[in-house]
Amino acid sequence: MMTVTYNVPNISCGHCVHTIQMELMELIGVSNVQVSEETKQVTVEFDPPATEEQIVSLLTEINYPPVI
Repeated sequence: MMTVTYNVPNISCGHCVHTIQMELMELIGVSNVQVSEETKQVTVEFDPPATEEQIVSLLTEINYPPVI
C-alpha cells in the first residue's frame, strides 16, 4: 500500500472535504482518504490499479489541484 499527501490550497469548507473524499474513494484501489480543512492537505492510501497520476488528475478535474 502506498500513502501520499498533497497540499491542496483550494480546501475551504466541509463541502470541499466531503467532495474530495467522495470523488477519490471512487477510484479503484483507493482504500482511505483523509482531508484536513485546517492544514489544507489530502492524504490518500492506495494500491494498484490506482496511481498517483490518476489521483492528481482527478483532484485537478474537480477543481482541487494539488500544489506539488
